[in-house]
Amino acid sequence: MDIKNHTKLQGEFRQIAEVAGFLWQRGWAEANGGNISVNLSLLFDNTSPNDQVFSAVYEFDETYPAIAGDFFYVTGTGKRMRDVAQSPLDHGAVFRVNADGKSAAIVSEKAVKPTSELPSHLSIHNFLKAGGNERSVVLHTHPTELIALTHCPLFLDSKKLTRMIWSMIPEARVLLWKGIGIVPYALTGTTDLAISTIKQLQKHDVVLWEKHGALTVGDDIMHCFDLLDTLTKSAKIYLAARTAGFEPQGLSQKQMNELADAFGLPVDND
Repeated sequence: MDIKNHTKLQGEFRQIAEVAGFLWQRGWAEANGGNISVNLSLLFDNTSPNDQVFSAVYEFDETYPAIAGDFFYVTGTGKRMRDVAQSPLDHGAVFRVNADGKSAAIVSEKAVKPTSELPSHLSIHNFLKAGGNERSVVLHTHPTELIALTHCPLFLDSKKLTRMIWSMIPEARVLLWKGIGIVPYALTGTTDLAISTIKQLQKHDVVLWEKHGALTVGDDIMHCFDLLDTLTKSAKIYLAARTAGFEPQGLSQKQMNELADAFGLPVDND
């Protein structure tokens, strides 16, 4: 398969490039901060792996049986989002997880080494698919205001953080209806971080990593960006009010419940 001239894949790469540019422009992707992975399997039209040219093979420390045979795009290690925005394939890799679920073969022209966060990404994709969840994108980035909130002990409580975020603007209550999970600080790229994140993704689509950043899963990469964009807008409103010297009133519980009822969402009376 000619990946560069595959129409559907090129559409996906254009969206990846667009969002990577947004992350850089927002100041959420300093240096090589952040990473993206996308399950591309549905776009490969059941192409036989024998039709691919494997330019490199990577062995995993863990086994991911649910995504064996699946194709992924992932940003490369040490790569900058501002460069991914210019050319996703020059700064990322397309690979196929082998049938053993314990290794992968690069199928893109350049053998770009995947992000150091690959174990976390694969663990999450494996968890999602094994559970029948159709989310196909994992996005990790470093939104300034969200990281700032995780330096405050008050907002390391998921319920308190979620209620504050919901109360700042109606869109937050609607788009972030599953609330926000919190993962205590853990060393980047570790199994502990992946396990803690998966635990939170059992209930949430957005997770904050304490003093590190945010991770979200979605149907497509623009969906992921929209969730983080809305979450960050709420955080900005809260922090702007505090900077101005007052505690923002926020939407009342009744008002938030009215929103939930209007959009057919679960009502939270806590």
